[in-house]
Amino acid sequence: MKKLVAVVLLVAILVMTGCMTHVHVIGTGGKGGAVEQARQWYILWGLVPLNNVDTRTMAGGAKDYTIKTEISPMDFLLNIFTSWVTVYSRTVEVTR
Repeated sequence: MKKLVAVVLLVAILVMTGCMTHVHVIGTGGKGGAVEQARQWYILWGLVPLNNVDTRTMAGGAKDYTIKTEISPMDFLLNIFTSWVTVYSRTVEVTR
């Protein structure tokens, strides 16, 4: 019984650490017309960015847009294979 509880707790911890999302609204926010996505890569457990995702450029000069950064299910799957070398990713999405 104790092994079952330990396994259930371990699975719950792994599942709950999955996806997270941050949303930033610029101006009145995006209206849902154009959506652009990019993947941000980090090394050393997220301390050092490997590439630069410029959300202002992704917005294409729009005054009103929404930025959503998340660890999506795809990022989660990628991170399973890349985390052993301390490489992590997250998805950045700009909606105009």
